[in-house]
Amino acid sequence: MTKSLFPGFDGLMTLSRREGVDVRPTLLRVLTDLYVQTSTHSDDEQRQFVELATRLIDQVDDATRAAVKARLAVYPHTPVPILQKLGLVATQEGRRIPLAREIPTPPRAPSPAREPTEAEQRMAANMAMQPKEAAEIHDMFFRAGASERALILHNLAQTPLKAAPRIPTARAKRAIQILEMAAIAGDTENFAFELGDSLILPSRVAAQIVDDAGGEALAVAARALDMPSPVFQRILLFFKPEIGTSVNAVYRLSRLYDRLVDRSALVMLAAWRGSTLAVTRAKYQPSLHDGERQRARAGAGQTRPGVQPGSAPAVRKGTGGSSER
Repeated sequence: MTKSLFPGFDGLMTLSRREGVDVRPTLLRVLTDLYVQTSTHSDDEQRQFVELATRLIDQVDDATRAAVKARLAVYPHTPVPILQKLGLVATQEGRRIPLAREIPTPPRAPSPAREPTEAEQRMAANMAMQPKEAAEIHDMFFRAGASERALILHNLAQTPLKAAPRIPTARAKRAIQILEMAAIAGDTENFAFELGDSLILPSRVAAQIVDDAGGEALAVAARALDMPSPVFQRILLFFKPEIGTSVNAVYRLSRLYDRLVDRSALVMLAAWRGSTLAVTRAKYQPSLHDGERQRARAGAGQTRPGVQPGSAPAVRKGTGGSSER
């Protein structure tokens, strides 16, 4: 019977009969491993396992009993008598005792924020956007088409350039309310003024954003204010009739707005601000340069008189009208 049900078990059974060799722990472990390898057992296999295991459980050491108990506790087809023998079910009811809940591990304390090194601070400072770079990004964005603008905004999220700081929440909420009311009323002037004031942009750039026919610039400005998507869609419908009357245009800009990340909008906002400084420098530098050059030419063209005032000797005349030497 043993040979047909558990192949390879006869040798251990023979060895267990010898004096001085305690193979009962090994027998119980091997018997348990063989039993849990398959999910189904015949009645004879189950009966023989119960007979052998119940006898060996009382004859092995605590370590072996604990190891076997752990294996059979998670095996779904352990016979009820074995479960009762190991104390895994109540003796009267024959139900499996629920396992204890896993002890939750305490969450790891957050590591303290590391102060950036001096080299990292210098690198971050060097990443600040220069006026020339800001002007190039500004011009490239407004010259690009719809698909190119989407690609530019996607790449800005990965750039190491320094982004503009976030607009304070209270100021942004107030601006969103004013912009929505101005859009519904069709008040372009107040809309552009509030947009420039809340984003700290000059009137020239604010007007360029408002007048942009594609609508991507307006989406960037709205994202910089963290405007809710439904509000942005209402502004498109009321404030931009050339866009609001086109279902495809509204859908395209709404999809762009939902995918637009905050960092891309804030980097573009920094470019809009920096481009103003570049334009200002370009406007006043030639006049200052010409003024310096003209002053230099005027200084070089002036000649000193041969006789300085007060340096010539005085000429005295006599009573007779002739000059005396």
